[in-house]
Amino acid sequence: MSSDRPLILVTNDDGISAKGIRSLASAMEPFGEIVVIAPDSAQSGMGHAITINHPLRLESSYLFGENVAYACSGTPVDCVKLGIYEVLHKKPDLVVSGINHGANTSTNVLYSGTMSAAVEGAMEGIPSIGFSLCSFDSNADFGVSKQVVNTVVREVLSKGLPKEICLNVNIPDIAMDDFKGVKVCRQAHAFWEDRFDKRFDQFGKPYYWLTGDFYDQDKSENTDLYWIERGYASIVPTQFDMTAYKAMKELENWNL
Repeated sequence: MSSDRPLILVTNDDGISAKGIRSLASAMEPFGEIVVIAPDSAQSGMGHAITINHPLRLESSYLFGENVAYACSGTPVDCVKLGIYEVLHKKPDLVVSGINHGANTSTNVLYSGTMSAAVEGAMEGIPSIGFSLCSFDSNADFGVSKQVVNTVVREVLSKGLPKEICLNVNIPDIAMDDFKGVKVCRQAHAFWEDRFDKRFDQFGKPYYWLTGDFYDQDKSENTDLYWIERGYASIVPTQFDMTAYKAMKELENWNL
């Protein structure tokens, strides 16, 4: 790890054997020296979880050719932390996460392990990007996604990112001929209407599968969902400061 080329940490939440992270690692090779650290099993929906109740383990992986790679027993955020402090022993020049199998648009960003890895990188002061393809197909076509990765990474390495900001990039599942380009926008105000599929095991005890429907209540333009539906990839600048600044003045009028 002594190259003068940028040092790039690659991770995901679908697990180290997912097609998406192999596509991302391949797309990153022209940009610098890559190190892959990804969960050893699927960690979708883990959000910003970290492992504190049992040990973490790293095992060398040979899925990425000559690139250094490790499978981690923990979450995507664990992967970033271990990458910085135990594998690289320094901060990389860039953290990229994905390419996720499934969209991380709108409020999905709150649940996303893919984006939490990027947020963790931003918290460490590292330019960081999360990439997601709007398809859950394990064998999806990542051709358009790799083009978007190349475009966005080139710009980030050239121009950098504002402090404490990472990028949430979502790519439509369309053919290359139908792809329109990239739009910078905000996340839509869309939400899950949750429900549970209740079933019973062989002993008659109930168990539940979380399911539901996703509703876009925000029909305005310039949102991630708006542009993706029209054949564009969306870029939403994302921050980890969740302070509701507009509400501070109102709360200051309370009798506290």
